[in-house]
Amino acid sequence: GKTDSRGFPDRKSWLPLHRRSAFYFYYVFSFLFFSFLSLYNIIICKTHSSIRICSDLETEARILPLFHMPIKDSRDFFSLGDITANGQSLDGHIINILAALQSIGEEKYFTKSDRRKGQRLEIKLFDDTGTSFPFVCWDKETIRLVQTLTQRETVLFIADARITFDSFRNCMIATATSKTIITLSPDTAEANQLYTCIRELLEAGGLDDQDILSGDSVDVLTVNQLKARSQEHGDVFHCITYGFITNLELSSSMSKVIRKRCAKCKFRINEESQTCSNDACPNQGQQHQATEGFELLVDISDHTGTLHSCNLAGTVAEKTLGCKVLPSTRSRSRMRASILSCALADPVEVKQKLTSFVA
Repeated sequence: GKTDSRGFPDRKSWLPLHRRSAFYFYYVFSFLFFSFLSLYNIIICKTHSSIRICSDLETEARILPLFHMPIKDSRDFFSLGDITANGQSLDGHIINILAALQSIGEEKYFTKSDRRKGQRLEIKLFDDTGTSFPFVCWDKETIRLVQTLTQRETVLFIADARITFDSFRNCMIATATSKTIITLSPDTAEANQLYTCIRELLEAGGLDDQDILSGDSVDVLTVNQLKARSQEHGDVFHCITYGFITNLELSSSMSKVIRKRCAKCKFRINEESQTCSNDACPNQGQQHQATEGFELLVDISDHTGTLHSCNLAGTVAEKTLGCKVLPSTRSRSRMRASILSCALADPVEVKQKLTSFVA
C-alpha cells in the first residue's frame, strides 16, 4: 500500500485493509471511503480512524499469502515486448506490468521549484521478451521498497504504472504514480512461468552486466571523484570512467585467473573439494555442474589518480581481452587463447587522446 500523503492533501495516508509491519498485523477501521481504481480501498483519517494490533496467529497465517496476490487480474498485464511494440500509442496510458528486476540505479536528489527536496530512482526491468526497460520511482516509499529487493531474482507485478515516451532516450518508460501498487514475487501461474524463464536466461548467460550502464542515469566520473563518492556513502553506485589499464595481473596461478562457478547459483566452486560454496545451492548433493570464466584484478588510472584492484570478470573480461576461456581436455591448467587483432597505435592519435586527459 501507499502511505505518501501527496495524493490527497486532506488526509494523512491510505492503506489496504490489512498492512504488515515488522512484527504485527493491523486491522484498519474507517468510515471514509474514496473512489479508486481498485474495487476495495480504505482512507485512514487521523481524527476518525483507529488502528489496533492483531495478535491472532491463525489470522496472520491466513493473511500472509495475500501479500503475494496482485490487486489486479493476474492475466491483465503487458509484457515488455508488447510495450515496445506498441510504442507511442501507449503514451500516457495506465497499464499493469509483469517483469523481473534487472538492476537498481542510484538514488538522485534534487530541489524542486518550490525549494522542496525531491528524489528519483530508476530501476531496469526484464522478462523473456525484453531487457533494460526503465521504471522510474519518485516517492520515498517506493524507492525504499525497491532498494531492498534482490536484482535478477525478484518478479514484480506493477499495477497502474504510467507509460510515457522519453524523447531524450527515444524509448518508452514506465513511472510509478501515487496509485501504483507493486506486488513482490506474485503467487500466480504467469509469475511462476516468468520466474522459470528468467532463471533459464540467467543460467545461459543471456543478460549482460553492461546493461546496467544503459540509460541517462549514470554519471561520468574521474578516478578521484569516484573515490570521493565512495567515501561519502557506502551504497552501491554505477558510473563511467575514462582511463587506462595500468596493471593487468596475469602472472598468478591459473586458479586465480580463471575461476569456476556453479552453473546454478553462480557461487564459486571450492578448488579442493570441487563443490559449490553456497550451502543453499539447489545443486547441493547433485552432480557437479560448473562454468569457467576470467576473474582478474586490474588497476585503472587517469590524470587524477589510480583505482587499484578492480575486478574484471565474466563477459566484460572476455570482451576486453578479446578471447574466451576454452578448457582443454589434455591440460586443464592451461588457457587456450588467440589474439584476434593487434596493431601499433598511431603516435599522433595517442598524443591527442592523452592531451584530453592531462589538459
